[in-house]
Amino acid sequence: MIVAHSRGEDICQGPGAVKKDMYRVRETTRSIAKSGLLSASYIVLGLAMCITDADAQQATQTQSGASTLPAVVISPNKPRTQRRPRTASSTSSRTRRAARAPVQTPPKTVEQSWAADNQAARTGTTGYIANSTSVATKTNTALINIPQSVNVLTKEFIDDQNFQHITDATRYVPGVAIHQGEGNRDELVIRGVDSSANFFVNGFRDDVQYFRDLYNTQSIEVLKGPSALIFGRGAGGGLVNRTLKEADGTRVYEATAQTGSFGDRRVTLDAGQAVNEAVAVRFNAFYEGSDTFRDYGHLERYGFNPTLTWKVNDDTKVKLSYEYYHDRELADRGNPSIASTLPGGATRFNPTVPFAPNGNFSTFFGNPLVNNTYADVQTGMAVVEHDFGNGLMVKNSSLYADYNRGYVNVYPGSAANLVAQTMNLSGYMNTTNRENAFNQTDFTYKAATGPIFHTLTFGTEFGRQTGTSLRNSATFGGAANAVVNPFNPTYFGPVEFVHKTTDADNKYRLNIESAYVQDQIEVTRWLQLIAGARFDRFDLDVLDRNTGIQRGRVDDKVSPRVGVVVKPVDNVSVYGAYSISYLPSSGDQFSALNDGTVILDPQKFENTEFGVKWNINPKLLFTSAVYELNRTNQPITDPVRGSPYVLPNGATRMRGFEASLNGYVTERWQSILGYAYTDARITSDLTAGSVVAGNRVQLVPYNQFSWWNKYQIDSRWAAAVGVIHFTDSYAASDDTVRLPGFTRVDAAVYLKINETWSGQFNVENVFDKGYWASADGNNNLSPGATRTFRVLARAKF
Repeated sequence: MIVAHSRGEDICQGPGAVKKDMYRVRETTRSIAKSGLLSASYIVLGLAMCITDADAQQATQTQSGASTLPAVVISPNKPRTQRRPRTASSTSSRTRRAARAPVQTPPKTVEQSWAADNQAARTGTTGYIANSTSVATKTNTALINIPQSVNVLTKEFIDDQNFQHITDATRYVPGVAIHQGEGNRDELVIRGVDSSANFFVNGFRDDVQYFRDLYNTQSIEVLKGPSALIFGRGAGGGLVNRTLKEADGTRVYEATAQTGSFGDRRVTLDAGQAVNEAVAVRFNAFYEGSDTFRDYGHLERYGFNPTLTWKVNDDTKVKLSYEYYHDRELADRGNPSIASTLPGGATRFNPTVPFAPNGNFSTFFGNPLVNNTYADVQTGMAVVEHDFGNGLMVKNSSLYADYNRGYVNVYPGSAANLVAQTMNLSGYMNTTNRENAFNQTDFTYKAATGPIFHTLTFGTEFGRQTGTSLRNSATFGGAANAVVNPFNPTYFGPVEFVHKTTDADNKYRLNIESAYVQDQIEVTRWLQLIAGARFDRFDLDVLDRNTGIQRGRVDDKVSPRVGVVVKPVDNVSVYGAYSISYLPSSGDQFSALNDGTVILDPQKFENTEFGVKWNINPKLLFTSAVYELNRTNQPITDPVRGSPYVLPNGATRMRGFEASLNGYVTERWQSILGYAYTDARITSDLTAGSVVAGNRVQLVPYNQFSWWNKYQIDSRWAAAVGVIHFTDSYAASDDTVRLPGFTRVDAAVYLKINETWSGQFNVENVFDKGYWASADGNNNLSPGATRTFRVLARAKF
């Protein structure tokens, strides 16, 4: 018999387990009894059976002739029944037999048979607080026991914010800044490391460049620092994982309808339930069409995601999912900066600043007739889980995704000369189709070696990613650029796209082979260790169709991870961690190799981190961390041979402090509070004369603060207010264009009309503050949205 205790371990895990550490068992028993998880009689029964089993085996192994005592079996007390006056009918033998018959346990209802599968229950999620996650370690581990900075954005937080972009939601995560992503994709800067590829879905790589929607998202997990042991290459500063809603047997029938500023219209549907004790289904769908605060801005998105869960038996489970997603919208690379040099060589600004004509943040710099970005994504997932019943579990997961992807951009190609009232527009067209196929096998084994408890995880990942990268350059009536007035920059003239020999035209194939092992070790109640390593083989072949040259490179790297967690009391942990990850020379998107990068070793990310986590109460978690992240082997142009030849001499260093407070401050007050101080600097020149040692890394403010608060006024009404503050940063790492700091205020009101109907009213940028939200270089600077209203009605059936 195995009796589970509240920390997910076992009182009895095999013969002799109790004898190994009776003190531990006694303390565990007390904690269970206090928690009310099991009755005292069943705890005693479980311990007795453990002791009996251990002693019985020991007796069997005793040498012949040795005196032994028979095992003592302790049974729970039988419930007493009151005597009733004897009557003629009660003395019948049939009645006496019926009275002695055992009480039949009623069969579980369909809802009860699925209770343990509930996604929120598995992670202890209530409101804005999640107590555990399996994303960081591949085992469901309490956040307080993970030696890494992890932020979880729950479904309720996402719904209350009513933001539908990952980049919007992550503004409330300390240490995360938004990169413009050429106005056509999600891109983040985490702890000073920019990436468009460190996005994952259900633990699978989702690295194509596009805008994702959150209609089917259960939670967003943001992991800071290298996470190669779990996720493989890259992710040097951190990563973002979307955990999708699944068919977990919970009955949910919910529909929403939304309208708001700029003609916004959005509808969603979330419907699911258990069909029977073995099968559950769920279906999510949405449609959104809207203009934006920018002139000519528009978007159209829709998607649907059916899922199914099948319990083959008590030990085996199968999960299936398919998603189709479509997105098409205006590609917008923002505004130019103001030319810093005036006629005669005088300097206007040093550093220079962004330009908004006549203070109008809505003006569009491009051609609305051709600018667009699109993505059609089909994704299928299959997961099989099996529990062998002896402490060993296995999970096999597969994903296939097809991305039909491209974008066209006409954008500011120079700074705005306000004296001559001229500037250039440039343009290009990119097609970046890709197919991803991955298979992951994860084994988890729980065991004890003496008094030490182990959760051993090991497994493999195999992947194949194939695609094309085709770029065509724009010409404007035969000219390389269009000259426009920066005060009237929207261009409607002719644009043609032609393929030049310098434009990319590549076909690539990447094979990935990985294996990992990790051990989470509980040495004592107050000391835990985590240690592991991952081997990755990155085998890339690229055909340059411009020249007919095929290049290939293979990288074999081992990424280690170690951590120590000290718990002076159960609700406080102090940790230290060290981890390494690598990024191959082909970069995040790995679609090209040239004569320089084909001989270059991967970049290396080395992170050292110390932190404190404190469960102030069961639904309020405080976390803090200090870290140093060193990035080395960054490519710089060879000063002798020139492009495309590079040297691995570039380096950057990020040092910082992060703190967050998530959960219920009181029963009515929920809060998400975050602060980050980040000093990200170039430590070895990346570009001679411009990106040099001592410069600050692009888009990284020294100070970042966010605070979202929701207060439940009564059973019907609630209100929320949020503040986001960023100090200034630079648009590029040459530190010549400065993005001013800003403070933005958001707010919301919620009304529950009855058990079926509810609604909410959200305001983004309450005070209509003009600010610069992000950039992609010195002359592609994106303003933040003006005041935006959203009204949503929700029906639950």
